[in-house]
Amino acid sequence: MDRRVSVVIATLDRARELVRSLDLLCSLPEEPAVIVVDNGSCDGTPELVRRDFPRVKVIALGENLGAAARTVGVRAAATSYVAFSDDDSWWAPGSLMIAADRLDSHSRLGLIAARVLVGAEEALDPTCEAMAASPLPRRAGLPGTTVLGFLACGAIVRRSAFLDAGGFEVRFGVGGEEELLAIELASAGWDLVYCEDLIAHHHPSISAHRPGRRRRQCRNALWAAWLRRPLPVALRMTAHAAARGCSDPVAFAAFADALTGLAWAIRRRRPVSKEIEGLLKRLGH
Repeated sequence: MDRRVSVVIATLDRARELVRSLDLLCSLPEEPAVIVVDNGSCDGTPELVRRDFPRVKVIALGENLGAAARTVGVRAAATSYVAFSDDDSWWAPGSLMIAADRLDSHSRLGLIAARVLVGAEEALDPTCEAMAASPLPRRAGLPGTTVLGFLACGAIVRRSAFLDAGGFEVRFGVGGEEELLAIELASAGWDLVYCEDLIAHHHPSISAHRPGRRRRQCRNALWAAWLRRPLPVALRMTAHAAARGCSDPVAFAAFADALTGLAWAIRRRRPVSKEIEGLLKRLGH
């Protein structure tokens, strides 16, 4: 039994998928504490979880905070490390224990990204392929490939590092929310690594489709650039997004959405160091 890790799930109107994930998470040999943060579901999710999974802590927000609901869950966790699952994903037995051991052994390790296997065919998520091939220099002694990004449903964080970095930005909703958090962690001096021997399973269903996700991803990429990238880079990305909007209705809508947050981004603007910007450029960002 390993009480160093909690699992946090943010959910919205996916009770059926959530039940399967909770069954699998609650049967893990590590017996992690599990926290479900409900983003205002209308399908009775909080009541169902409280009835059928009494050891699971439920936080019913009554509103949709998107990915920032995970931050609420992390604040409520009583463990040093927190793993994230989606309501249609879960962790392979043993992975959380290995992750906790590695976090114990590396005091500047802030986040571990795991291999995410998708669907019954267990296809490797393309983002994991990119992380495995990361061109970033690997720091001596680290247990995995150095990365500057991750998939939330396959990540384990050091709770203190996550909270110090501000967690997930509430304005971002769901879709590309990981980019800004990765930049914040790296800027604070934390290491992020990809460990392909740690495994999370993701079985998205038809109901997993969220309208507007690509629109939010495009908008959030611009916001991240305005918030943290040097001015020439932010301007270049803005011009590229505007050009794409001429032929792509989704990109146009995302650009318009991003403009509504321009004043907010300027107020919070804090460009990254030359070192972090160099890493982002090596990744082609």
